[in-house]
Amino acid sequence: MFTKTRWRLLLSYLIVFTSILVIFAAGVRFLFARSLTQQLTERLTALGQGAATNAEFENGSIKVESDFIVQPFLHKNQGLQWFDINGNSILKQGNIVLNLPLSTKKSLLKIEIGKTRIQAVILPVLGGSERKLIGYLRICQSLEELDETLTKLDLVLGSSIILALIFSAFSGVILTRLAVQPIEESFQRLKQFTADASHELRSPLMAIKSNAAVALKYPEEIRKSDIEKFQAIVSAANQMTHLTEDLLLLARSEKKCNYHKDRVNLTTILANLLSLYQPEASAKEIDLKYETGEDMYLLGNVAQLRRLFANLIENALNYTLSGGRIEVTANLVRSYLIISVQDTGAGIAPEHIKLVFERFWRADESRSYWKGGSGLGLAIAKTIAQSHGGSISLTSQVGVGSCFTVRLPSV
Repeated sequence: MFTKTRWRLLLSYLIVFTSILVIFAAGVRFLFARSLTQQLTERLTALGQGAATNAEFENGSIKVESDFIVQPFLHKNQGLQWFDINGNSILKQGNIVLNLPLSTKKSLLKIEIGKTRIQAVILPVLGGSERKLIGYLRICQSLEELDETLTKLDLVLGSSIILALIFSAFSGVILTRLAVQPIEESFQRLKQFTADASHELRSPLMAIKSNAAVALKYPEEIRKSDIEKFQAIVSAANQMTHLTEDLLLLARSEKKCNYHKDRVNLTTILANLLSLYQPEASAKEIDLKYETGEDMYLLGNVAQLRRLFANLIENALNYTLSGGRIEVTANLVRSYLIISVQDTGAGIAPEHIKLVFERFWRADESRSYWKGGSGLGLAIAKTIAQSHGGSISLTSQVGVGSCFTVRLPSV
């Protein structure tokens, strides 16, 4: 029972931890990439400013000193481009140059040419004592090295996240087991108490029923006003006995006891149950039908399987009004037996479907016309189906009806 809870808890823990790691890694990468970009911009700006000091304004145009050799200061992935005040290219130096017209609207550009990304810084060149604009300088550098650095960072961060998740998964299994263990132990003690209490209640309930039945057997010896009281006692004792038997069955089933299992003919079990409940269906004017093909077999306990399908049929009879229809079908699909109990009752709201197999649960809106029962029938049906290696599910629509589907392995 708690296995799914542990896995859900572990999955939730890993999802939260993964989200934290991804956000942290994304933040680290963003800050690191931003820092590298700023450093690159500062280097290019310093290089451009150093080169601009060697430019002069002569005869109305920019002139670069012929003895200024900038090539030794340039990286293999860098380049300089000189422009006059009108944006005309007058000199190119270095390996990385852009064959694009000058645009002075932005001082920093990032351009992608093919698979190569290039960052360019555009600086104004000022000359003369008046520091007059005499041209422009565009310094370019390929971002190949920066991209390689970021790729290595991504690899390190990704590997770290994977290793952290692997370690967290192993430690999470241990932690979730430790976290759920006290709850599981408390639940086991509660089930044991339920089983013990149910077992101990059987004897006093039987005594109450017997004495009340004896009193009712000789009505002439008791007052007429007391007859109804004794009848109420018998009725309450019967309900309590039924409840304790259901609780005891649930407790025994959840202990996964090794019940004796035989090769059982499911077709015969269903046919006998339909014959048993046919008079009750006829009395309520409910059309009870059973459809099946050839004999179908499974490995199971006859008494438990009878209880499983009896609960589903009783549930359908109790929640279907006069003039309704109940249809029971059984089919062999590959290696599984699929048994459906479909009714035209009030149906169950979508938000309540996941609750119908809970103990003592009852949807008042859809079941207000029937009073009685212990509220354990569907819980018992689910427990029996699971103990036989199968499952049970429900589809329902308010005002249309419900369909319980049991899936059991065949032999």
